[in-house]
Amino acid sequence: MKITGKITLLALGAAIVGSVATTFAINAISSNQKDATANTDGLQSTNGRLYTVANSTPSMPSDFTHAAESTINGVVSIKSYATPRSYGNSAGRYADPLYEFFFGTPRGNAMPRQDQPKAEQQRGLGSGVILSADGYIVTNNHVIDGAERLEVTLNDNSIYNAKVVGADPSTDVALLKIEADNLPVIPVGNSDDLRVGEWVLAVGNPFGFTSTVTTGIVSAKARSVGAAAHSRRMGIESYIQTDAAVNPGNSGGALVNIKGELIGINTAIYSETGNYVGYSFAIPTSIVTKIVTDIKQYGTVQRAVLGVMFSELTPQLAKEKGITAVNDGILVGEIVDRSAAMEGGLAIGDVIIAINNSPTHNTAQLQGEISKYRPGDKISIKYIRDNKEHTTNVTLRNSQGDTKFTRSSDFSALGCAFTELTAEQMRQMRLSSGLKVAKLTNGKFKSAGIKEGFIILDINNSRVRTTDDVEKIYNAIMQSNGGDKVMFITGIYPTGRKVYYAVDLSEE
Repeated sequence: MKITGKITLLALGAAIVGSVATTFAINAISSNQKDATANTDGLQSTNGRLYTVANSTPSMPSDFTHAAESTINGVVSIKSYATPRSYGNSAGRYADPLYEFFFGTPRGNAMPRQDQPKAEQQRGLGSGVILSADGYIVTNNHVIDGAERLEVTLNDNSIYNAKVVGADPSTDVALLKIEADNLPVIPVGNSDDLRVGEWVLAVGNPFGFTSTVTTGIVSAKARSVGAAAHSRRMGIESYIQTDAAVNPGNSGGALVNIKGELIGINTAIYSETGNYVGYSFAIPTSIVTKIVTDIKQYGTVQRAVLGVMFSELTPQLAKEKGITAVNDGILVGEIVDRSAAMEGGLAIGDVIIAINNSPTHNTAQLQGEISKYRPGDKISIKYIRDNKEHTTNVTLRNSQGDTKFTRSSDFSALGCAFTELTAEQMRQMRLSSGLKVAKLTNGKFKSAGIKEGFIILDINNSRVRTTDDVEKIYNAIMQSNGGDKVMFITGIYPTGRKVYYAVDLSEE
């Protein structure tokens, strides 16, 4: 045989052998894939390695335009304005109204108080979400706090002045109203249905860039910023955590799902620089809708109280107390008298693990669940005692131990409205009593420099707990013969700053 013929036969034989080997390998791989697909719930072993085979890979949404286009017109820009006041001296220290009432304005190197009128200045920029076609808008309390005038700009550049219907610093929610009709509205979805990993959009006005839309996913639910940052809690914290880009100006804006439903109000970022670094937080609509409904119907939030002092159960605590049934939950440390917890038979050492079948692994989850209800609502509590699971049904109560609703008490003579502190608020601020200034109009309190959110501790050395206390003190002052008619007020702001005010009740 010629050399050329031998080479041809060898090449043909090699090709046949290679083809057979390839076919065998493909069949073997296909067989393994079929076997793996047939048992996706189990662990497969290949060359000593264990792995789990997924049924399918979810695809990323390819189009966010529907969600964006259906929501940008429902998000507004909010500018807050206030007239600057000049209190203090060259060192920047605040003047003491009580000191000045008795001794006058300090002299020497101190600057005199400037009473000359000044032009108002913009002090803040945020966002808001239109809830109803007739002009109700929800935003953050910190967006409008301390403002003397609020200006709302719609996406079509029309401008309105807004009034504050009410606000709740504990949840950082505020309800505004503008006089307008036929406004675009974002439908409200159910934040409880959100799943970690779900796509969401943040809509707002970061740095003044109107109608800005960013995307991200739900990173976590029932998150506490204070707990994560090892800092003081900011009130009721049960946030939706996302990685959608949120920056200053986004506060009060919308967090929506890909169907264009409102599922949260953007309220905070966690950052060492003040700008977005990957962590943003929104108040879920399950809390927002309850708060704004209460404000609109009753003028104040109807806060339900379970009536327990507690701490989060950790593995270390569980080991110390001999708890083996669970490693986390709400460890009851004290039961408040006349509370829902006492009625339900809860005891010190119990571990609350669910409210209405919603898990309570941590404080944020407990707060998030309780904040959905009002006094008088019935809930079921699942708890662990002696390493056994139990369930009890209770009727939630208010901080006074009954199921009555409270209303914001208007005190027109002073130009303000008050709300009583809940037991939880007093516990957080370490107070035994106090009365919050919930709303201000032009009047004595505002003229004295008092701001909304200020908590009155005592007036003329008398402790203040209720609006009746204020009314009694006010009437006593006004009915007294002779002397100056003045309220000397001691109080504290939620930031912890203690302040004294002298409110002159003399007729102007």
